[in-house]
Amino acid sequence: MLAGKVALVTGASRGIGRAIALTLAQYGATVIVNYNGSEEKAKQVVAEIENAGGTAEAVQCSVSDYEACGEMIQNALAKYGHIDILVNNAGITKDNLVMKISEEDFDAVIDTNLKGTFFTIKHMYRAFLKQKGGRIINLASVSGLLGNPGQANYSASKAGVVGLTKSVARELASRGITVNAVAPGYIDTDMTQAMTEAAKEAVLAQIPLKRVGSPEDIAETVAFLASDKASYITGQVISVDGGMHM
Repeated sequence: MLAGKVALVTGASRGIGRAIALTLAQYGATVIVNYNGSEEKAKQVVAEIENAGGTAEAVQCSVSDYEACGEMIQNALAKYGHIDILVNNAGITKDNLVMKISEEDFDAVIDTNLKGTFFTIKHMYRAFLKQKGGRIINLASVSGLLGNPGQANYSASKAGVVGLTKSVARELASRGITVNAVAPGYIDTDMTQAMTEAAKEAVLAQIPLKRVGSPEDIAETVAFLASDKASYITGQVISVDGGMHM
């Protein structure tokens, strides 16, 4: 489904990003596994892909660093000649009530989650135009659609990703480049596993399907949007959340 394609997945060393990298590789894409902090985990993802017969490499870069993003993308374009799929998954949380969120914590979340998405798109923009084709898939969140107490910074960043997705989709549609967002709900990751049992039960009560989603649920949706099967879908936000946002 993705044979011959090159995909850059940010924040791909663990959780949802890891699942996306593995799934895109499973469908035939060469995957650039971006990470910021955990080189060991990123290399484990690469090894898993290679052991299954795929092709991947790990590349360190904080997406909140504009110049570093540009260097990562230019190096990849020089090496592979093209990047066909850009998945903006890298994200952080610094949860707290608004009265307790510091300016630094607000900025840190916006810088990674929203500006980081903008940075990679900006650095890939001309290459996509030159190729006259490509797929951009941004990871939003149900928190950016519904809001979430204690996550004003995170919700704002992900709501911004939705607006960015729609604007870029309109700009690039005439060139055959699609831009979509996937909004995960309550997914079984390190982040959600750290929640208290009471918090988990409260979230489950809001999910019509009454179960937690898996990283693979998100990864398969991303793979579909990255494929030719989704060539007539752009500017959309697809909620993968068990019905939380409906």
